[in-house]
Amino acid sequence: MKSRIPLFLSLVVIIAAVGSVWLIGADPDGVASPADSVSVTSPQVPLAVQEASGTASPDLVGRALSVSIPEQLPASLSGTSVPEGWARTDRLGNLIPTPHLRQLFEYFLSALGEESLQQLVARIETALSVLDEPARSQALATLGNYLEYKLAVSDLEQSYGEVSGLGAGEMQRRMAEIQALRRNWLNADTADAFFADDEAVDRFQIEKLRITSDDSLTDGQKAEALRRAESSLPEPLRKAREETRRFADYEQVRQELADDPRALAAWRQEVFGEAAADRLARLDQEQKAWDRRWQAYANERDRVLSSGLAEPERQEALARLRASHFNETERIRAEALDSIR
Repeated sequence: MKSRIPLFLSLVVIIAAVGSVWLIGADPDGVASPADSVSVTSPQVPLAVQEASGTASPDLVGRALSVSIPEQLPASLSGTSVPEGWARTDRLGNLIPTPHLRQLFEYFLSALGEESLQQLVARIETALSVLDEPARSQALATLGNYLEYKLAVSDLEQSYGEVSGLGAGEMQRRMAEIQALRRNWLNADTADAFFADDEAVDRFQIEKLRITSDDSLTDGQKAEALRRAESSLPEPLRKAREETRRFADYEQVRQELADDPRALAAWRQEVFGEAAADRLARLDQEQKAWDRRWQAYANERDRVLSSGLAEPERQEALARLRASHFNETERIRAEALDSIR
C-alpha cells in the first residue's frame, strides 16, 4: 500500500446531470450501479480538484470533530435513506469489506458541490462511529484510501481523453490500469468487495465489443456468442440487464400506444405484473406532470434570459422562477438541466 499523498481539497466542484430513474420495487440486497463506477467503456465526469490558496491539510479523515456539519442533509439527499448492511465485522471485531460500505461512502460523496468535501467526509465518519474497535479504525483507513484512489483514478481518466471508438485491446489495457490502481490503494479483499461487479461488467463490455466487431462471425453466431458472454455475468447483473431490456421495450411500446392508454395499461400488467404496472402508471403520470411544469418554466425562463437584465438580477430572477415552479429537490434537477441547455 502506498504512503498517503497530500490532498489539496479545500475546493471540490462536481457537475452532475440528473436523469430520471425507473423504479420497479426496491430490493435492499439488490445490485445498484455505483455512483462513481469507473467503467472503461463509458466516459466519466472527472473529479475537479483545486489546491487551496491557504494551508492545505494532508488528510481529511479523522477531523470530523473540527468540521461544522449542517443539521439538514444536502437537498439532493433529502427524503432518502442512508445505505444499510455495511457495518459487518468478524468474530474478532475486524471490519468485513462489502459493496454496501462503498455505497455508504458514495451516498454522501454524491452531494459534492452542495457541501464541501470536508463536511461530507465528516458525515461519513459520523456514520462509521457506530462501529467498535478495531473495525472503526479500519473503516476510517479504508475511507482515506478510497478517497486517494478516487483522486488517482480521476487523474488517470483525464489522461485518457476521448474513449469513444476504442478497440477492445485498448479498453482492456485501460481496465487493467484502473484495476491496478484499485489494488494499489485498497487491499485485495476490499478492492474485490467494492469493484467485483464493475469489473465483471467491464469484462463483458470488452468481450461484447470483440464479438460485434468480428466480421468473420454471422449475425447468428454473434448473437450466440453474446448470449454466452452475458451468461458469465453474476446473476444479479444478468437480471439487471434483463430488466433494462424490458424497460427499453416498454419505452418503445409506450410511444406506440401513446394514444391508446387502455392498451398500454394492459401491456404493462401482462409484462410487469399488477403491482409493478401500477407503479409504472404512477411514474408516467408524474413524468407528464413534470413535463408540463418544465415547459411552463422554460417559457418563462426564456423570457427572463432575453429581458436584458444584468447578470446578478438575471440569476436572482431565475432562482425565484425555479422556486415558484418546483420543490427543493426538483430545483436541483431544473438547475442541472439548465446548465446543460
